[in-house]
Amino acid sequence: MNQNLLHTPEGVRDIYGKEYAGKLKLEELIHGRLKSFGYQDIQTPSFEFFDVFSREIGTTPSKELYKFFDKEGNTLALRPDFTPSMARCAAKYFMEETFPIRFCYLGNTFTNTSSLQGKLCEVTQMGAELIGDDSVEADAEMIAMLIECLKSTGLSQFQVTIGQADYFRGLCEAAGLSKETELALRENVSGKNIFGVEDLLKQQHIGEEYREAFLKITELFGSVEVLHKAEGLVLSTRSLRAVERLKQLYERLTIYGVQQFISFDFGMLSKYHYYTGVTFRAYTYGVGDAIVKGGRYDNLLKTFGKDAPAVGFVVVLDDLMTALASQKITLPIQERHAILVYEAGAFEEALARANKLREDGVCAELMFKDGRKAKEEYQELAERRGCGVEYFGMDD
Repeated sequence: MNQNLLHTPEGVRDIYGKEYAGKLKLEELIHGRLKSFGYQDIQTPSFEFFDVFSREIGTTPSKELYKFFDKEGNTLALRPDFTPSMARCAAKYFMEETFPIRFCYLGNTFTNTSSLQGKLCEVTQMGAELIGDDSVEADAEMIAMLIECLKSTGLSQFQVTIGQADYFRGLCEAAGLSKETELALRENVSGKNIFGVEDLLKQQHIGEEYREAFLKITELFGSVEVLHKAEGLVLSTRSLRAVERLKQLYERLTIYGVQQFISFDFGMLSKYHYYTGVTFRAYTYGVGDAIVKGGRYDNLLKTFGKDAPAVGFVVVLDDLMTALASQKITLPIQERHAILVYEAGAFEEALARANKLREDGVCAELMFKDGRKAKEEYQELAERRGCGVEYFGMDD
């Protein structure tokens, strides 16, 4: 037999047993919180037409997509990101809806990243989208809800960092930067590369006043006091509105009582260019990347024919599981399990017992006694699985 067939490709893995039970519990806990806020379940396909995730829409770069063709020759792609799928779905089924729409969902995303990055190519995400509400209260609901989701899992040490896409774009507009320069600058600012920012601006002969403002962006992170510092650097009306929006958002989050989890970072710029306003990420110990990513995308639905504002987030469940394990947080899995071992002639008695246990909510596993195995071996099996064992038709 080809031993390579036993292994998974780079970037994907098997999950089973207690780990998978923990993942299912995690999904249950987060889903319960999303439902409690009035979000309705929706399921979209694992793959879509390639154009749903195209560069024009501002999503994942083409080289990071898993692409293939259908029999008609259409280019398809495994979804790397749920948000464009949610936008397409809302436009298709709720084109005339004028009331807010609340979606929640669960599924896997697929990104063809380099194995050198140490990231999984297939991850499970659970998220929510609020479509048709452009208010600051909608932003606050999203952030407060994600905090409640994380707290429901037992996580207590985490931080939600909030940014504002329009603050950076406002400065770029005021400085008269080209689209190409803006994209290059975005990468340097996001990476806190102040030397790269300075070199790029000098090459473009940007004025001293604007150079200082861009360089200061990389330092604008921390508590709510950062908002006042950012306001002092404002050189455009668009950026000023962005700061004012964050002030209003913080007030609403204070009403929710979650301000202790909040910080700000004006240099936090997403690779997803469809974000138009507030963006946010959640971080915790034991994981090198954000466990939650989200933001406002008021123009994305126009691509699919529906002019509606929207805001949403996704929880990366695989990273959240890693964080919980690193912090030694145990999920409340209370599954009761029993192994019922029977010999020939005792099947009816064992089955009756199994049926009774199942009615009482116990997982009952029937197992015919293998003559080559001693009772002690079944006892060891039960101990490994953390359950009880009962014998039928066997002498003590």
